[in-house]
Amino acid sequence: MLMPRALVIGSPIGHSRSPVIHEAGYRVAGLTDWSYDRAEVTADEVPEFLAGLDADVHGLSVTMPCKEAALAAAATATPLARGVGAANTLVSTDDGWHADNTDVAGVVGALRGAGCEGTQHAVVLGSGATARAVIAALAELGVSDVTFVVRTTARPETLALADKLGIDAQVVRQDADEMPALVGRCLLVVSTLPQGGADVVADRLVDAPSLRIGPAAGPYVLDVVYADWPTRLAQVMQERCATVVNGLDMLVHQAAAQFELFTATPAPIADMMQAASDAVK
Repeated sequence: MLMPRALVIGSPIGHSRSPVIHEAGYRVAGLTDWSYDRAEVTADEVPEFLAGLDADVHGLSVTMPCKEAALAAAATATPLARGVGAANTLVSTDDGWHADNTDVAGVVGALRGAGCEGTQHAVVLGSGATARAVIAALAELGVSDVTFVVRTTARPETLALADKLGIDAQVVRQDADEMPALVGRCLLVVSTLPQGGADVVADRLVDAPSLRIGPAAGPYVLDVVYADWPTRLAQVMQERCATVVNGLDMLVHQAAAQFELFTATPAPIADMMQAASDAVK
C-alpha cells in the first residue's frame, strides 16, 4: 500500500522550510503515514515532472519560479488561482491536478494576525506573481488604492487584476524622486520581492524626511522574505516603529491552508508556526 505524501517544488528549493512546517502538522494531527519532501523543478520542467509522479502524491506546494507554469499545467483551477494567474497549490484529483492559490490566505492571515485591518491605501513593492496574490488579499482586507513600486515597469496582468478587483492602482519607479515620501506616508507596505530585492528602496527610506515616526503613526510592513531575517527593509522600518510582519507568518498561514486541502484535516497552525520559527533560528 502506498503511503500518502506531498512535495514542494521550485528552484532553488534547498532552503525551503515547507517540509518542516507540513511534517509538524502531520505529527500533531496524528497523520503518521504522511510524508513531505522537496524537489528541484524549474518552470519548464513542470509538465514533465507532474506526468512522472506516482499516485501516492496527494498534493504539491509550488514556489517560484513554477507558480504560473503549475496553473497552466493543471486540469482544473479555482477562480482565485485563475484570477491571480498563478498556483502555489496543486491537489491530486480523479480528473488530474487541481490548482489553487493559498498565498492569498497567507497574506490575509499574516496581516490580520498582526492587527492590520481597515487601511485604505497600500504600497506594494514588485508586480509579479506574488504581487498578484497580495493584491487579491488586500482587496479582501478592504484596501481600495495601491501604489506599485517597481524597478522599471509594472506587469500589465497585475494592473489588470487590480482593476478587476476595484482597486485604483498607480505605478512609481523605485528610483523616482517621490518614492521615499510616498512610501513613508503609507500605513501598509508589502514587499513581494526576493531576498535583497527591496534593499534599494530601504536605503532610500533611511533619510526620508516624511517617514512616519512613533508608535501611534507607525505603519505595518509585510516582507514576504523569511530567510536571513531581518531584511534591510525590515531593519529600516523597525527603526521607525513600524509593525513588521515576517514572511514566515505568511508562509505558515498559506501552508496551513494547503495542509487542509491535501489531508482534509484541520491544520494545527500554532504547532506549525512553532516548528517554522524553530527552523529559522
